[in-house]
Amino acid sequence: MTDDLPGVDTTVDDGVLRITLNRPARMNAVKTETLDAIAEVFEKYAGDPSVRVAVLTGADRAFCSGADIAGRDLNAPPSAETIDAANRVTAAIRAFPRPVVGAVNGAAAGVGVSLALACDLTVSKESGYFLLAFTKIGLMPDGGASALVAASIGRARALRMALLAERLPAREALASGLIADVYADDEFDGAVEALVQRLADGPSAAFASTKNAINDATLTELDNAFGREREGQLVLLGSADFAEGVTAFQEKRVANFRR
Repeated sequence: MTDDLPGVDTTVDDGVLRITLNRPARMNAVKTETLDAIAEVFEKYAGDPSVRVAVLTGADRAFCSGADIAGRDLNAPPSAETIDAANRVTAAIRAFPRPVVGAVNGAAAGVGVSLALACDLTVSKESGYFLLAFTKIGLMPDGGASALVAASIGRARALRMALLAERLPAREALASGLIADVYADDEFDGAVEALVQRLADGPSAAFASTKNAINDATLTELDNAFGREREGQLVLLGSADFAEGVTAFQEKRVANFRR
């Protein structure tokens, strides 16, 4: 079965729910409606006992390059719509009663990192990378990233990623504990499929209890993070630094925050 949604391809086959971000011309950058569509899929199938595992991935050469800020009107008042939609996706993946595989097939940047790390088993192509790019445009992490990243790699490494906006290659992400595994690019599809089938053939009830127990123990700050990020991001979206960051992005130059 296939569902047609804005920038999202969804199929369900033989117990596997596959969700693919499909805006390749924008490196799968997400809009509010894209995020809402992803959340709706997870919410829709959460009670379907025929679904035994879910996979979230991206089309073409990227997983998700973050929120789509191309053509953003800097005169528009700050809006929480996209922030709320991102939080909704992370919460929906966390609540989904089956294992969710995040198959990172390329760049995961900005809120794309949040989407990837919300998944239970996040694996990446060797050429993939993770980038909390928010400070480059005068913003802070959202989508629960401040909790998801810190829960995986600790305060010091999380602050380095978030403050310095440094690209973390897949192998380093694995070594730091950010993700579960890395596969060679030419072996990625087959390795992901083997992982997905192993989960689909496994004990669903035990997987659900295990997922919930570990997430409850490690993501104790996730709900609070949603609130802190939303509050802080709304202030930053109305700031001069954000206006400069977006203008610099659109003009393909380095932002000057000491104007």
